Parts: sequence; C-alpha cells; structure tokens
Amino acid sequence: MKRIFRKYIKEPSIQMMILVSFSIVATVFILLMGVTLFNLFASRAKQMTTQASEQLLNQVATNLEDYLISVRRISDAMYYDVIKDKDLEYSSINTEINLLYEAHKDNLVSIALYDNTGKLITATPVMNEKEDLDVTQQEWFINALSKTENLHFSMPHVQNLFYDSSYKYSWVISLSRAVNLTEDSTPMMGVLLVDMDYSSIQNMLSRINADMEEQYVYLCSGNGDLIYHPKQIQVMTGIKDENNYEAAAYDDGIHEETFNGERRTVIVNTVSYTGWKLITVIPDKTYSGGIKNMKYFAMMVMLMALLALLVVNRLVAIGIAKPIIQLNESIKDVENGNLKPDVFIGGSTEIQHLGRTLQTNFDQIDNLMKTTVKQQEEKRKNELDALQSQINPHFLYNTLDSIVWMIESGKNDDAVFMVTQLASLFRVSLSRGKTIISIDDEIKHAQNYMNIQKVRYKNEFTVSFDVDKEIGKYCTVKLIVQPILENAIYYGVEGMDGDGEIKVSGYKKDDDIYLIVEDNGIGIPKEQVELIMKGDERARRRGSGVGIANVNKRIRLRFGMEYGIMIDSEPDEGTKVIIHIPAVPYNEENQKLMEEGASLEEIRRQEEKRKEDKKDTDERREKE
Repeated sequence: MKRIFRKYIKEPSIQMMILVSFSIVATVFILLMGVTLFNLFASRAKQMTTQASEQLLNQVATNLEDYLISVRRISDAMYYDVIKDKDLEYSSINTEINLLYEAHKDNLVSIALYDNTGKLITATPVMNEKEDLDVTQQEWFINALSKTENLHFSMPHVQNLFYDSSYKYSWVISLSRAVNLTEDSTPMMGVLLVDMDYSSIQNMLSRINADMEEQYVYLCSGNGDLIYHPKQIQVMTGIKDENNYEAAAYDDGIHEETFNGERRTVIVNTVSYTGWKLITVIPDKTYSGGIKNMKYFAMMVMLMALLALLVVNRLVAIGIAKPIIQLNESIKDVENGNLKPDVFIGGSTEIQHLGRTLQTNFDQIDNLMKTTVKQQEEKRKNELDALQSQINPHFLYNTLDSIVWMIESGKNDDAVFMVTQLASLFRVSLSRGKTIISIDDEIKHAQNYMNIQKVRYKNEFTVSFDVDKEIGKYCTVKLIVQPILENAIYYGVEGMDGDGEIKVSGYKKDDDIYLIVEDNGIGIPKEQVELIMKGDERARRRGSGVGIANVNKRIRLRFGMEYGIMIDSEPDEGTKVIIHIPAVPYNEENQKLMEEGASLEEIRRQEEKRKEDKKDTDERREKE
C-alpha cells in the first residue's frame, strides 16, 4: 500500500493531476468567491442600513427644524407686529400677546416680555410672577442681552417664573431674544421669552426610537449637553454611558467609532438655528443577526458546490485523461525528431479532431514553416520598398528646383500648377496609410506625376490616357502605374527631342482588369527584360529605385501568382508593360478585407453574398 501511495506521489498520472488540480482550484475559487460575496453582501447590508438610518435622521431633523421655525415665527410675529416701534404706554400688547398665545398654545407654555432691568412688562397665560425672582441672573436673560446671536435656545428646564394655580410645572425649552422697546417715547432694550413645550420634541423623538431595536436617536446641544435621550435617566444617573460630548464635535455625516469596547456607526446631523446635534447610534450588533444567517447560508452553498465539483471533477478527469494518454503514447516519436508519427485518433470529438489535426500538421509543418518565413520576409521587404517608393527624393528635389526656377522667372501660374499637381500626388501617395485604393485614384496619381514631368522636361514627349471609366471603381494596389511611367521616361523616351510618346490605357475583360503603359522609346533587350522582372540590381540605373519587379511582387502577394506584370519590348520598337489584376469592386467592405489580408476567394465570396442579400432585400421591397 505504501509503495502504491509513493508511486502516485512521485509519478502522478494525468488523471490524478487533473482531479487534484481541478479540486484544488475549485475549492480555492469557491472559498474566495464565498468569502468575497459574503463580505460584499455584509458590506452592502450595512451600507443599506446606514443609508436608511441617515435618511430617517434627515427627515427627523427636517421635522424638528420645521417645529423650531414655527416657534421662531411666533417670536418674530410678537416682536415685529406687536412690540417694535410701539409705545408701551399706549399699545394693546396684552391683548395681542394673548391672541398669539391662544393661536399656538398646543406648542407653547408661556410668552413673557421683560425690560432690561428684569421688570416684567407682560406675560401669558399667567402673569403672577414668583416673589424674590431675579430674572437678570438667569441664563436665558443673560444670553439674550449679551450674545451676538439674535436668538438663543436654552437647554430643557422646568418653567419656574410664574405661580400656577393648578401647580403644574412644565419642562420647557426657552427661546429668548433681545428686543427694542419704547416707553413714553423713550427707547430701551428688553427681552422677549417664548417657552416651547419640551414634550413636543420628546414625543417626536420617542416615536422614532420606538420603531428601532438596537439603534437609537438622541439630541444634544452643540457642546454635547443632552437635550433628549431615550435612556436619559440612566445616562444622567450614570447607569448608562453615552459618547455625547465627543459625538457633538463630529462633522455632519457618517462616522465609525469604538465606545466602551463596542464598534458602532454614528450619524450626525446639525439642526439649523440652534447648533443642536441629532445623532443616530448604530451598534455593530444591529447587523449581526442578518449577517449570521447569511454566513450559515453561504457555508451551506459552498459545501454543496464543493461536493458537486468533486464528483464532476472525477468524471471529467477520467474522460479527459484516457484518450490524452493514448494520444501521448502515439506521438512520442516526435521527441526523436520524427514529425510524421502514426497519431492516435479516438476519444471525444475534440481529441479526435486534435489527433487528425496533429497528423495533418506534422505532414505539412516543415513546408508551411519554410513558406511562411519566405512569404513574411518578402512581404516585409516589399512593404518597406513600397513605402520608399511613395516619393523619390531625386524626383522631389528636381520638382522643387523647377518650382523655384519658375517663381524666379515670374512664371507664377506654372509654379502654382506644379505645386497643385505635387500636392495631389502626395495626397494619393499617402492615402491615409491605406495600401488599397481605387483605380480612379491610381490614374489620378499617374496623371499628376506626368503633368509634373512634362513641365520639367519642357514637353519633350507627349502623354495620353485612355482608361475605360468602367474600371475606375475597382480596387488596385497603391502606386503600381507611376513606377512604370517613371521607367518609360528614363529608359524610353528621354532624349527623343519631342518625338516621344507615352500612352496609358485600361480596360476590363471578364473578371480581370488590364492597365497598359506603352512608349515608342528605344526598347529593351530580352535579356534586360528578364533582369528587370527578377529585380536584379544590374537592371537599375536610376529612377524610382523600386521599379517593375517590386510592383510585380506586390501585386502577386496581394492577388496571387496568376496576376502581375508582363513586358513586351524590342530594341528600337518601344515597350509595352501590361498590369494584370483581378476585378474587385472598390467599396468599404472589400477594401477592409484586402487591408486585413483576406484571400481573393474570400473577398469574392463576401461580395457575392452582399449582392444576393441586396437582391433579396429589393425583391422583398417590391412585394411590399
């Protein structure tokens, strides 16, 4: 048993490797996915709870602000409509303040007006002030006269200014403000006091806390003194701790803190006009119930997924390993250099296909590698040559020199013509980096080139173009006519003193296009033609530096060996160069396919499919 175990460890089979590898990968993946999803869900659950609490807190703050605004409006109405700019001797302040109190008595406990010495001017609903009462020493009075703020909200306290026959003492929050008084036409300062019923705020916040379980909302002043807390008695007596002084210093928003060893989220919202802080406390245990259930669910899902994957991995390992082992045995000869072994073909469809493909590839791989390397090298070289052939520095220099000469001689129209033709020549040469253009553009490029050369050579030869308009909308490899025209000038008609003729023609025959360049020059010997077609350096004297051989190679690389260039020439009889290319309509689809290197068969098949689709569409439209 130990030997078998050691053998499996030291020399594991592919079946065992697949089983173990897949199981490990699956286990790690499921664990990582489970932990990631659990953390993601837990974080999302916490975020949603926090956002909901924040929205609730904002709504509570809005409601509290609305309540405080209503009390402030009562104070404003009392001051601006009843007190300000009115003489206390002659005004009916008592009547108006009673009316104002009766209209808002559900939210108010009392309204009182004092002068700056603490003397009571008027009050409602009772005016029986306690004996030996010095209001000038009370906080609300001092703050109203000394603070820069116009309004001051006090902490909750028991109303203790007046005798109440019912012996009812109410908890209030006082809103005090300094006011300008006039008595017997003499201005003086006073204090307006509005005592709002604390129970209104208490009830508002109590209803919110009643709907909560672990989390709660409390209200404190800007420096942390508690105004309301759901467990205020326990906090005040020290039975329960609260982090109200530190929380009051927090900015509005969401904060994380640790208090008494417990992690919790604190949401702060400042109440306008007062500086009070509405604070929601969410202990981490608020989320623990849902997270715990989610954890059990995640563990169950991961366990079931692991068990299912182990069974599937076992079956997959057996199904994959056996044919692979047989395939491996059948191609061991490849290690010894035999690239044509008797490959096993069996097992699943994929393994059978792999076996057949290997058998075929081993038969052809050497030839394909050699052919591919050769083609890629030729393509690279020819593409480089093609780029170089886009402009001949010698030709450009002579053309620019001619333009300078024309300008100096005052032949501005001729200079403009030369520059225009040169610009058009460059436009086609560049073609936005494309190598496939229309025959129309190719002929236009050739015409620009010959127009420039005719000016340079002072019309020593004539040029004519007779190209069927039908072929203008077909594809061609860029820059295949201009190098041939260049050779026709340099090696054909140059020096014939006006008797030189160059003709360019083109036509379509069946599925092929022929472009022909003829001259009546000195002609080319047969052996020289062979050197030119081979690209032999001995055939080059001057000119484009690329020549006919390069054009021939580029055409064949693009369209196939059955296309290219043919030369018909005899000494003293002139030269005819025939360019033979396939008739491929010039459109965006065909140009893209050709730029991507698609075969001619594929391009024609796609073109035929587009025609059939268009025909079907037209027939369908006619029926409709």
